[in-house]
Amino acid sequence: MKRQELLVAALESGTVIDHIPSSKLFEVVNLLHLEQMKTSITVGYNLKSKKMGHKSIIKIAGKFFSDEELNQLAVVSPNVTLCIIRDYEVVEKKEVFLPEELKGIVKCANPKCITNNEPMKTYFHAVLGKEGVLRCHYCNKEVDLDHVKLV
Repeated sequence: MKRQELLVAALESGTVIDHIPSSKLFEVVNLLHLEQMKTSITVGYNLKSKKMGHKSIIKIAGKFFSDEELNQLAVVSPNVTLCIIRDYEVVEKKEVFLPEELKGIVKCANPKCITNNEPMKTYFHAVLGKEGVLRCHYCNKEVDLDHVKLV
């Protein structure tokens, strides 16, 4: 039996975003503006995964994400795994979860909401007991993560 392997260069320093649902990969690429980066980026699409069936992965050399970027990532693809690499070693590994509050990230779907009519940041809360649902702080409009639009 032949053994097949996909060989990818090790990352000296940077970030690996793992366990991205394959259906969300290109949203993540657009969200993080990866097409504008000048460092090397490796993208794996529709890879076999024991945990998910199929997954996607992104390796980005020399890039470390801010909390704001991670919150945006959590809206598009919650529960991804983030690995921080330094000197070819994983120095930190964490899951990215949807935060309890999101400010200035998600657009309110209610056209009458004050955030759509005044120059102010949006403000959403994760709804307890409803996974993947956000509620606008100002008008109480609820929106499912599958239907959110980023600001």
